[in-house]
Amino acid sequence: MNTSVYHINKGINKSIEFQGLKAQYIWYLAGGIILLMLLFSILYIIGVNSYICLVIILSAGISLVLKIYSWSNKYGEYGMMKAIAKRKVPAVLKSYSRKDFIDMLSTKSFTKTEITC
Repeated sequence: MNTSVYHINKGINKSIEFQGLKAQYIWYLAGGIILLMLLFSILYIIGVNSYICLVIILSAGISLVLKIYSWSNKYGEYGMMKAIAKRKVPAVLKSYSRKDFIDMLSTKSFTKTEITC
């Protein structure tokens, strides 16, 4: 009798997590590391001393990792995108004429009952 063992993945629809980093923060860290490697190569090609290059890159790398981990802990999976979107919403809409509202009522997307409610 041939029996197969199937393992059920109970993490379906969960966001990716790696070493405490959630979702898009993994990509931010990877992009930051690539930029640091490019910066190191540019500094090295320019002729900056290797030890100075290492000090610059290591300090920038440590600050990058700490900042991204703090964002991951502060905002979570979708919180940063929500915070950025919230900043883009205007606090007040000003209109000095009734023409905008009359035009809005004449379109088919709104009815008078939707606006007055």
